Amino acid sequence: MIRFLLALLLAPALLAQGAVGLKLGDPCPPFHLPGTDGRPHGPESSTPLMVVFLSTECPYVLATQARINAYAKKYAGKVLVLGINANDVDTHAKESLADMQAQAKGQAFGFSYLKDESQTVARAFGAVCTPDFFLFDGTRKLVYRGRMDDSWRDPAKVTVRDLEAATEALLAERPVPADQIPSRGCSIKWKSQAAL
Repeated sequence: MIRFLLALLLAPALLAQGAVGLKLGDPCPPFHLPGTDGRPHGPESSTPLMVVFLSTECPYVLATQARINAYAKKYAGKVLVLGINANDVDTHAKESLADMQAQAKGQAFGFSYLKDESQTVARAFGAVCTPDFFLFDGTRKLVYRGRMDDSWRDPAKVTVRDLEAATEALLAERPVPADQIPSRGCSIKWKSQAAL
């Protein structure tokens, strides 16, 4: 429990240190990962792409997963949405593919949910927390990396929908504002260096 609380406290501090990994304008790293549907998935579509790093246990994800699913359904056919779970199963057994399948079924996810067992994709993105959002245009250049909205805990208190606004701007071929507020969440549960 103490380790879990420390992860919650440290994630915002890590984000406050500044952007890491992909920067605006960077290309989407190539990947193919197994999904909860038993098939591999990657960013092949020519539509815009939104990748979100998820977890089966993180309270930030549990509080926002219905909104993430609603986003995927709203933009179905316009934006390819891929969820990725990169958490280490050796230290966090409930982040397994089987638990992901239960999560996806329980939430009736309208997007593909993938397991990054090696964590190479999460490292290529520079993902920091769950949830962590990356929006790419149709040429697979990063245009948005920030929070979903201004109230992760309570959807009734949302007044600013940052990810949706960025998506609407992208689809309308308007510039996506570069002033982006980082997402908050639980730190990704990385494998120990000895396990790599």
